[in-house]
Amino acid sequence: MTLNLALTLLVLCILFNAVVFSIYWIDKRAARNGRWRVSETNLHAVDLCFGIIGGLAAQEIYRHKTVKPRFVATTWAIALIHVLGLAALALGWVGIGLPQA
Repeated sequence: MTLNLALTLLVLCILFNAVVFSIYWIDKRAARNGRWRVSETNLHAVDLCFGIIGGLAAQEIYRHKTVKPRFVATTWAIALIHVLGLAALALGWVGIGLPQA
């Protein structure tokens, strides 16, 4: 992997996790103000697809959804999926199919 590609992936990872963090913040604000909420399914979907780190950070910082055992368990299952996927990439068990330079 080239340095440019690695930096691009790092920037995308940071950006995606910032978006996920923001979605949790929006939902927390809506909860406090009695407005429309982001569904738990959608929160988990963005965690799975875009960034579990942002979701976990927002849950901790905003104390959001931390008393709902099922939500917390699903969030940690998604975190485990991310860790296993990253481990498989790091160990070379799977590739991401990028074109060779």
